[in-house]
Amino acid sequence: MMQESSYPARYWHALADGRLQCDLCPRDCRLHEGQRGACFVRARQGDHMVLTTYGRSSGFCIDPIEKKPLNHFYPGSSVFSFGTAGCNLACKFCQNWDISKSRDMDRLMDQASPETIAAEALKYGCKSVAFTYNDPVIFAEYAMDVADACHALGVQTVAVTAGYMHDQPRRDFYAKMDAANVDLKAFSDDFYFKLTGSHLQPVLDTLIYLKHETRVWFEITTLLIPGHNDTDEEITAMCRWLMKEIGSDVPLHFSAFHPDHKMPDVPATPPATLIRARHIGLQEGLQFVYTGNVHHEAGDTTSCPACHTALIVRDWYQIKQYRLTASGHCPACDAVIAGRFDAQAGTFGCKRIPIAMGRV
Repeated sequence: MMQESSYPARYWHALADGRLQCDLCPRDCRLHEGQRGACFVRARQGDHMVLTTYGRSSGFCIDPIEKKPLNHFYPGSSVFSFGTAGCNLACKFCQNWDISKSRDMDRLMDQASPETIAAEALKYGCKSVAFTYNDPVIFAEYAMDVADACHALGVQTVAVTAGYMHDQPRRDFYAKMDAANVDLKAFSDDFYFKLTGSHLQPVLDTLIYLKHETRVWFEITTLLIPGHNDTDEEITAMCRWLMKEIGSDVPLHFSAFHPDHKMPDVPATPPATLIRARHIGLQEGLQFVYTGNVHHEAGDTTSCPACHTALIVRDWYQIKQYRLTASGHCPACDAVIAGRFDAQAGTFGCKRIPIAMGRV
């Protein structure tokens, strides 16, 4: 059996009854000696909290940035992706449950220091490093150290997250991030409580914080699950809230569910549901609404919100046409397109390249 790492954790305090409370996320886990938090990877050792997965990963892979999904963050570029084990949510529909719900630390066979990850990303020509597969909130100390190492080499950083954090760690964490994709899993607290074991408001707080208090480029993803969060009424309410609180220019991705984990009997999301949701988002004034996990060219295309010229045409993760100017403007009407863009799109395409790192 491997020895677990025990990196000192931040964001905790001692309680009067002798327990230690984790202050990283709204679960507020209160631990006796030897106990772990709900995320599994933050634990009490003696009179301290530790992160047991610092420097250890469930695997490294080079992905297209559109897979995160991020459609307005250097389209066509490659991103060096990795995650660890554990998660602070308990989604019954988790699509990566074998990683996020792993309780076997021997699954984490890859190890790498922050400096090694940054150097590998640079070596492979990746524009950015993504903390993904499970939620980087729970390995925040590791992710932030990797981000520092990446920035020292000119590599950018991406968080793929459910956004379930307390305020101070949120501020520290996003100070190190260049981009994020935040899962807005539904627009009802009942859904969040029953299907994820969490609550909606902290996620909304994260979105408001990102929009109004940071320069982080972020996009939003909602996995539509038949019979649970896919009604016209809920989708409309969510889009109206986004318009009011976040604005029209933050991209929204509606993604298809497939039966998995604890919801194997729920049918896969029909493409028509995603197309309907996209139509609602556009009707409510959102400028960039995409469909995910289905082949739908209109739902993959970035169009100018002013003159409707097709600017970035995608076939899955392949860029077929790229017409933005070097300054991120529409060449037809000179409208500014929100995002982070290069003069030319990247050419990474649909590849997925696993990378072998150091073995424990």
